[in-house]
Amino acid sequence: MILSLTCPHCGNSENFLAKTLQMHLVRVSEGQLQPAQEEGRPALVELLCDECESSMDLDLLDEDVRRELHTTLGAR
Repeated sequence: MILSLTCPHCGNSENFLAKTLQMHLVRVSEGQLQPAQEEGRPALVELLCDECESSMDLDLLDEDVRRELHTTLGAR
């Protein structure tokens, strides 16, 4: 399957910046911070065109493109 992602502002279809947010759970035990065993998957926060830096509306992306983007990034 060939996916198409194109910036509606400048026509760029090659390079995009994906901003993600990774959350980490830490526990306090006996007065010390300890990392939890599990980390969640990052959340996709924003997708920007690398050429004109315009924000792309994630809700307007084709469902297959959105799914592939999330899979590629390991995002939720």
